[in-house]
Amino acid sequence: MKNKSLLMLVLGVLSGSLSAKDYLISTPNTSLLITANPGEKSKFQYYGSRISEKDIQGIYDSSLTFGVESYPVFGLKTAGERAMAVTHSDGNMTLDLVVENVRQYTEKDGDVTEIRMKDLVYPFILKQFFKAYKGTDVISTWVEVENNGKKPVTLHRFASAFFPVHRGDNWMTHFHGFWGAESTMEEEKLTNGQKVISNKDGLVNSESDNPSFLLSLDGRPQEEYGRVLGGTLAWTGTYLIKMDVKNTSFMVSAGINEETSHYVLDGKKTFVTPEFAMTYSTSGKGGVSRAFHRWARAYKLNRGNIPHDILLNSWEGVYFKVDQKEMDQMMEHFSAMGGELFVMDDGWFGNKYPRNTGSSSLGDWEVCKEKLPDGIEGLLESAKKHNIKFGIWIEPEMANTKSELFEQHPDWILRVANRPLSTGRGKTQVVLDLTNPEVQDFVFGVVDNLMTKYPEIAYMKWDDNCCLLDYGSSYLPKDRQSHIYIEYQRGLNKVLKRIRAKYPNLVMQACAGGGGRVNYGILPYFDEFWTSDNTDALQRIYLQWGISNFYPAIAMASHVSADKNHQTGRRIPLKFRFDVAMSGRLGMEIQPRDMTEEDKAFAKRAIASYKKVRSVVQLGDLYRLVSPYDRKGISSLMYVTPEKDRAVFYVYKIEHFVNMLIPSVRMNGLDAQKMYRLADLTAAKADKPCPLDGKVISGKVLMEEGVVLKEILKKEYSSMVLELQEVK
Repeated sequence: MKNKSLLMLVLGVLSGSLSAKDYLISTPNTSLLITANPGEKSKFQYYGSRISEKDIQGIYDSSLTFGVESYPVFGLKTAGERAMAVTHSDGNMTLDLVVENVRQYTEKDGDVTEIRMKDLVYPFILKQFFKAYKGTDVISTWVEVENNGKKPVTLHRFASAFFPVHRGDNWMTHFHGFWGAESTMEEEKLTNGQKVISNKDGLVNSESDNPSFLLSLDGRPQEEYGRVLGGTLAWTGTYLIKMDVKNTSFMVSAGINEETSHYVLDGKKTFVTPEFAMTYSTSGKGGVSRAFHRWARAYKLNRGNIPHDILLNSWEGVYFKVDQKEMDQMMEHFSAMGGELFVMDDGWFGNKYPRNTGSSSLGDWEVCKEKLPDGIEGLLESAKKHNIKFGIWIEPEMANTKSELFEQHPDWILRVANRPLSTGRGKTQVVLDLTNPEVQDFVFGVVDNLMTKYPEIAYMKWDDNCCLLDYGSSYLPKDRQSHIYIEYQRGLNKVLKRIRAKYPNLVMQACAGGGGRVNYGILPYFDEFWTSDNTDALQRIYLQWGISNFYPAIAMASHVSADKNHQTGRRIPLKFRFDVAMSGRLGMEIQPRDMTEEDKAFAKRAIASYKKVRSVVQLGDLYRLVSPYDRKGISSLMYVTPEKDRAVFYVYKIEHFVNMLIPSVRMNGLDAQKMYRLADLTAAKADKPCPLDGKVISGKVLMEEGVVLKEILKKEYSSMVLELQEVK
């Protein structure tokens, strides 16, 4: 008996603990508590406001703990949802994971807790990770699976995250849509049952639904008060987010959509799931948004703390009718208005098959001599002449059946050998097989060749106008076809990592038929995203409101388009269009030649004004004040510097009726003790600013009483942008 006790003591010391061990994972304002006892199940106990070690017992005593498995697996006591399900080589479908050890260590970007679990029978290891990102209130989680046996294990379910939420008056906010109407905000009470947010597109994973959500614990979610949890899956492929809601329990799981993607993990190999990032706020949805914005700028955007240029994109100006003369005149006019960057969009490439429509030439990335006889060199000379930077559009993951690439490499296309080839845009667009290393080299070469020949290129718009069509790869083995959705994304990530390693300062925009790739799986390789192909200023208020819940203004491309919008046909005043676009990364999507001299003069003033407040908008804290979804006739938001010495305030009249009520708007995020001077940034007439221009008002009055707008927002599509500066 004595020897047995001694052995147990030694084993306990080696494994790290004999008693229950609590691991506290904290950010400046939040904490997550895990219990991990060697030889037992890891337990998720608490997630909420920050606590210290001395508070842990109080959390238990207050019955705030959950005590549920942090990563439940299928096979034993199988009732309920599970985070993972597998089949071993002998046909056994069970897992029984217990904690082996726990490591806590610090990396450059955060503090990591690693819980190593092992199966009690099979050589199967699962590591569950939690990372608290430094200087933010975001904690991420993911798992790594190690097959330490000699024979393969098939993974059927492999969630990145699985966690409980306190059941109560729970509401969910999520974002759905379609082309031209992405990120439409939807809020609903969660009743008993299951709510699923999923995507099966394979490539364009945020056009229909974004892999992000907000969960309220206190009833209908509010902007600046109430307890709200926010989560987003950092993955650009198929995904599945599930809310399993019962009378007395509420479980959330998130990860790759495993349907048609079972994964065969060979012996001595490792499988890693995408990150799931989350934050907790006691100051409503706004607190969640600001936490994610800071995290994104610091860690999840390429050079996320460097303000972005004001650009003109050629697409709506000329569409496919690209030529040297048109590009030169657009640069000249835009430069005269104060523009900084010109981007030549689709239509510049292909010789055997010139790119005149969307039905040919993708893959043939050579300058069309017919359209651009002076080549990219001539365009760069024009840019230099007009003192403006130059950028270019590419769609390197795609090909057309009418292209030299397709003729030379039909085996590079995702297709099913014994079935007709499916096609997308123009009835000819197909997807390259990025599971194939040769194709990865080709796609990398699209960027590398352009940058090697023309190192002055400052910007690339990377587009994707097709979903993953035919589920078949000539590169992957027959018994690995179910890996396509996953291996495609891994191949894409390899390409993007190579690009970023060689060209870290190249500004890149993620576009996918508009806002189809707005997710934190792909954004670490990009500087910004194209929010939507819909440039209608009125609808953009709704689109940008939705996307701002998780993604910061510095990454949100927002362009001023034509007087008669090309998507909706709506006619909106130029001032309103600028005022909306100035709430994101300002750009233009227009033919400058068609603008009147008066409009050009206004644009020049507006661009100059944006330059003065660009750092506040792109790097400041967002406060959404009046939602367009609340049908109050107006919408309003503002950005404030962390020092609270400067701010930019926006308000838009989005409905127009006789004798309608125009509510006053209370600002937020200011210092109540400071005085602020207001300046009208975009007065329709330079010598006739709004009545608030030049006024000095305290932060206390602006936040507690607000500003009266009924005399300012009189006309249809009235709008106003104010700069606030501290008066010392």
